Amino acid sequence: MNVPLFEIYNDEEDIKLISEEIASGKFWAVGSRVSEFEEKIAEYIGTKHALTFNSGTSALHASLLAQGIGKNHEVIVPSFTFIATANCALFVGAKPVFADIEEETCGLNPDSVQDLINKNTKAIIPVHYGGCPCQIKELKDIAEDKDLVLIEDAAEAFGASVDGKNVGTFGDLNVLSFCQNKIITTGEGGAIVTDSDEIYEKLKLIRSHGRLEGADYFSSSDFFDYIDVGFNWRMSNLTATLGISQINKADKIIELRQKNVEYISKRLAEETDSVVVPEVPNGYDNVYQLFSIFADNRDDLIKYLADNGISSKIYFHPVHQSKFYKNELGYDVKLPITESIFEKTITLPMFPSITTEQMDYVAETVGKFYKK
Repeated sequence: MNVPLFEIYNDEEDIKLISEEIASGKFWAVGSRVSEFEEKIAEYIGTKHALTFNSGTSALHASLLAQGIGKNHEVIVPSFTFIATANCALFVGAKPVFADIEEETCGLNPDSVQDLINKNTKAIIPVHYGGCPCQIKELKDIAEDKDLVLIEDAAEAFGASVDGKNVGTFGDLNVLSFCQNKIITTGEGGAIVTDSDEIYEKLKLIRSHGRLEGADYFSSSDFFDYIDVGFNWRMSNLTATLGISQINKADKIIELRQKNVEYISKRLAEETDSVVVPEVPNGYDNVYQLFSIFADNRDDLIKYLADNGISSKIYFHPVHQSKFYKNELGYDVKLPITESIFEKTITLPMFPSITTEQMDYVAETVGKFYKK
């Protein structure tokens, strides 16, 4: 049996809507589907505004630009994340500063963050790792107390919540990703959600060449002036169409993921006590974009699973240990919890359409590895 790490959840509605847009022969780049998708995102998350981008990375970049963060500023980030979280600070000339994480959620440790704040600190970017909310309430308190910008990197946690409040609603502005392995996907794509009218207007300029638009640029004869420097970070109308179809089934996708994790967690516990499925804190709703567990002999387990047709992966290698950050930027920091978590973390296959047979096979194969 072959078990992939993930499969994209799709149905006939995805095909129908995207086919209709293609057949229209117009509005492939800019069109009404973009604003419709943005309205649905804002409604789902619970914010006043949502603005789509062509990737979660460009959304992160735009977030710092909109807040005026740049040279001589520091941005506190985790190292246990996809590298874009840290790189977005470099994009604007700021310095990423790595705080340690805590083991319960694998998110930023508020105490570690507190210790790193100085006069140059301008922002905190916590990550909701793998779909589990971090200690965002505590981090929000720190940001407010120190007058810092709080940007949630919720790329992996669309639909997750703390005490009934959705992630993406705690920060000043917050980033989502719709890359192919995320909760809902448009292939590539991202968004920023915020309640700030001022930030929303800045972001519209940043994502579209600094152009002041009042209508569709491609179909209007009006002149739209350029009042700032901006980028071409727009999401296409075709991409947004797929997003609309995906977000309409977001609750179903999340429910399937959670049920599947409940099942495979039970099966793993029956097979071996050499792996640990992290418990979700009370009041936290984990959407399981990743099914990451802690395992003994992790590297040997990855090879054994591959030999038996099961895909697995390490999410993530710490950014501060990457060749670029160590050799080119000269980072030499010690993050004991981050490094400890990394050494034992393995992400196993998880997706809405994974079958009971596939989950049984994964659990049994893990069990056989440790029995050997």
